[in-house]
Amino acid sequence: MRTRWWPPAVSAAVSAAACAAVCAVLLTGCQSAPGEGSEGAGRLDDRAATVSPAPVRTYGYGAVFLAVDECSSFGRTSFTEVSCDGERAAARVVARHDGTARDGPPCPATTDFVLHISEQRPSADEDGDGAVPRGYACMRHLQPPHPGDPGGGGGPRTVVGDCVYGLGDGKVRETACDGSGGHRPEFEVTKAVDARSKCPASTALYVRLGGTTPVGCARPV
Repeated sequence: MRTRWWPPAVSAAVSAAACAAVCAVLLTGCQSAPGEGSEGAGRLDDRAATVSPAPVRTYGYGAVFLAVDECSSFGRTSFTEVSCDGERAAARVVARHDGTARDGPPCPATTDFVLHISEQRPSADEDGDGAVPRGYACMRHLQPPHPGDPGGGGGPRTVVGDCVYGLGDGKVRETACDGSGGHRPEFEVTKAVDARSKCPASTALYVRLGGTTPVGCARPV
């Protein structure tokens, strides 16, 4: 609050009543500043005593780089975190883990693609140590198509409803069930079980799925 200054020219003979009135006005102003209640002055003192700089964020959209529900720009090898409401947003994080995708938890079944986050050392980061730890983010496109959906022909995981074609040497690769993926589908995964013996009699191919039901039972299409 700005304190009023009385110039030297003011007569020293100011009446006691006038002085008291001025003091009362000043006191009232301090106690009822705009936006403050009866304890406003006390709260202001507390804030002044504990003031500290706001934490610096690497990209400005979250405390952790590409945390769950945050969005990335277009690109798989070069990308940034962007606002999900912006025109540069391409995909949303549905799961985020440290380490490598090979050693860490699997992404959700309908993940469209995985962003591998190498260790980075920007000028500032979420915890202030100057590093973004190595990890991976499971991504879902904001707009269709969704290759991670059953039959979509892509995604990091093969799920029930997906189609595959043979590569030779006992290997298969996922392709779109509608034939739009450039390769004609040869088999469709119809069931996921924990052992081959539990596949139906119509099974012509066993596909490795991983997880708690690692065997995919596939039939010709």
